[in-house]
Amino acid sequence: MAETVQTEKDEARRRYEFKKMLERLQEKEGSGTELISLYIPPDKQIYDVTAQLRDEFGQCANIKSKQTKTNVQSALSSILSRLKNYKNPPENGMAVFSGTVNVGGDRTVHETIVIEPPEPLKTYIYRCSSNFELEPLRQMLEEKFVYGLLVLDRREAYWGFLRGNRIEPINGTTSTVPGKQRKGGQSAARFERLRLIAINEFYKKIGERASETFLAEKDFFERFKGLLIGGPTPTKEEFAAGDHLHHEIRKKVLGLFDVAYTNESGLSELVDAAGEALKGVDLMREKAIMSRFFKELTKDDGVAAYGESSIRKNLEAGAVDILLLSTKLREVRLQIQCGACGYSEERTVRSEAGKKISDIDFGSCPKCTSPLLLEEETDIIEEMTNLADQSSTKVEIISDDFEEGAMLFNAFGGIAAILRYRTGL
Repeated sequence: MAETVQTEKDEARRRYEFKKMLERLQEKEGSGTELISLYIPPDKQIYDVTAQLRDEFGQCANIKSKQTKTNVQSALSSILSRLKNYKNPPENGMAVFSGTVNVGGDRTVHETIVIEPPEPLKTYIYRCSSNFELEPLRQMLEEKFVYGLLVLDRREAYWGFLRGNRIEPINGTTSTVPGKQRKGGQSAARFERLRLIAINEFYKKIGERASETFLAEKDFFERFKGLLIGGPTPTKEEFAAGDHLHHEIRKKVLGLFDVAYTNESGLSELVDAAGEALKGVDLMREKAIMSRFFKELTKDDGVAAYGESSIRKNLEAGAVDILLLSTKLREVRLQIQCGACGYSEERTVRSEAGKKISDIDFGSCPKCTSPLLLEEETDIIEEMTNLADQSSTKVEIISDDFEEGAMLFNAFGGIAAILRYRTGL
């Protein structure tokens, strides 16, 4: 049981931690072309890489700026030192980032970061720039599977994608189909015939434009898992029965679903209506968990809790069944200490892009008035999940790309839980 929970926890955290690492790397800047990005695929020989780096070290003699030359050589030396620990690249290869980065106030610090990516690297890259090259790693954050979404009636249509737990609206169109009331001077039969022609032309336009969007999806045949069609009866049935979609798209229709809205908001309604067909998709799993949380929250004897202080106490008591954390949560837990008298306290602060925690003025010691200093900092999600490990608590990191997920962050501070039993904490 503990092993199963551990696996689920690792999977829930993997994307968050990887994304957060990329955010940190993206913020780092160097002067000139002093930052080195090195991508080593799993089939690349380490000795070939070190041979090239030694050659690059020798080429640095041609750099005119003494400071730039020194910084680049330091980065190369640091990478070479790290590579000594590897006989072969790891299973998925490795990415190494090294260089002298600006930390503000005309201060710099040398950093070397080694990442073993979650997926195999495909290309060998060596690059010097004022920023780290991150695109090969960013691509690993892309959803591996997508679903097409299409809602329509005889007046309008809208289409888009479901990517993991995110609905992505793309485009829509409106029709010129006349209403059922005919104008004077036309026979009822002729009017109805013209109306059916207009409806068919509108369906054809929807099919062509939506198919073009879906087929343009990168790696369509590997990634496009299916199409969901929503709308009123009989419109969606008429459309699906016709030869309006590209034949490759028609093969992937997963089902027809009743929805009231056929504009952009209808895409969310369609996803909700197709819950059974999408069972197992991240978004539906997260929606189900958040729905359970809200139900517990409204019960008089419900087992829901929220807020950092309450959740921390419940985790320490071993009372949390499912820990809910928002992907937007960017907070750190700080251990602050007085260097003079040993007084210490803990604080939670929001981590802001481009702002270093060490630059914060923590004030004076309440006991001896000496300055308070930062002793240790821990990412709040890392701290909470470590606490969860101690009591086999399941961890769910919830996206804010749907309404209930956004509420977790906006209304509950991004930290909530479903408890095993009521505690009053």
